[in-house]
Amino acid sequence: QVQLVESGGGLVQAGGSLRLSCVASGSIFTTNHMGWFRQAPGKQRELVAYITSRHNTLYADSVKGRFTIARDNAKTTVYLQMNDLNPEDTAVYYCKAVTRVGEEYWGEGTLVTVSP
Repeated sequence: QVQLVESGGGLVQAGGSLRLSCVASGSIFTTNHMGWFRQAPGKQRELVAYITSRHNTLYADSVKGRFTIARDNAKTTVYLQMNDLNPEDTAVYYCKAVTRVGEEYWGEGTLVTVSP
């Protein structure tokens, strides 16, 4: 069982920055693949960024060059640095863990609101 706790969401003006954190517990973090997803009102949940256990990264086209995903295995934490935010980035952001045996776990989400 993996527990994920997100933090760092909030209200920010367009052009601003936020850093989300997701602390994981209950598994061997170093072997987990970790991802950030988001869900805007009335829309499906979508991938934002992903980082594998070997630190390979993947980004949605809409956030490339603005968002950076990183992990600190010593702190069992994955981060999402979000720069140059715009109102289209407004959503609930969820952390996801995929264990080495394919189990998937989600956090409860943190709300990011970007005002014009």
